Amino acid sequence: MNRVLLFIIFGLILFGVLSFIGNLFDNGSQVFETNPVSSSSGTISEPETNTNTLPWDYRVEEGTVGDLIGGDMTVLPDNLLLPNDENYATGDKIWTLQFMNAQMDVLANGSNEVHLSSWKGIKSYKSLEEAEKDLQELKIQIKTEVDLVGVYKTEFEGQFRHFAILTLPTGHDIKQPIDEARYNRLKEKKTAEVYLEEIHSYTNYDLAMAKFRGWVE
Repeated sequence: MNRVLLFIIFGLILFGVLSFIGNLFDNGSQVFETNPVSSSSGTISEPETNTNTLPWDYRVEEGTVGDLIGGDMTVLPDNLLLPNDENYATGDKIWTLQFMNAQMDVLANGSNEVHLSSWKGIKSYKSLEEAEKDLQELKIQIKTEVDLVGVYKTEFEGQFRHFAILTLPTGHDIKQPIDEARYNRLKEKKTAEVYLEEIHSYTNYDLAMAKFRGWVE
């Protein structure tokens, strides 16, 4: 009697073990799924960044109408694809307004990384004068006062180099080499007068990138 009971108990245990192993293989994707960015000690993450996409530059280029594709056209030599709003024919000489964006990443340590896009077409024109009129509204030269972070100098083998660090209206800092005379004029100041070029977004005019273009004096 005891042997029969032991045999039954052993059979039930063996059946349970085999059933468990079978379920384990049937649902392996769930049992063995892991999170590649997690561990018992915490979560692995990339350094934090603050990313802004800003207009970087515009240009006007002369081109030739290439293939006509439905209501669009290619513009040679770069094969830009643009709407054929003016009903151009293949071989027509035109001008195109093109843009370049910049992705500016401010890393957690305060350093900047800039990644520039390729040139892309916006609009076509029959004359250079029309194209330049729009260009002048997107790229504006101004004289203004900006914050001066400070000036400093370095020395190597008896040679000195001087630099100024400015904060532009977009909030990012730039470093400019300067001569010793300007270094002496700026070292006690908190602001400086400069010439800037404002590059405005053609889709959102209030979004702009400021570029340093020189000192007022």
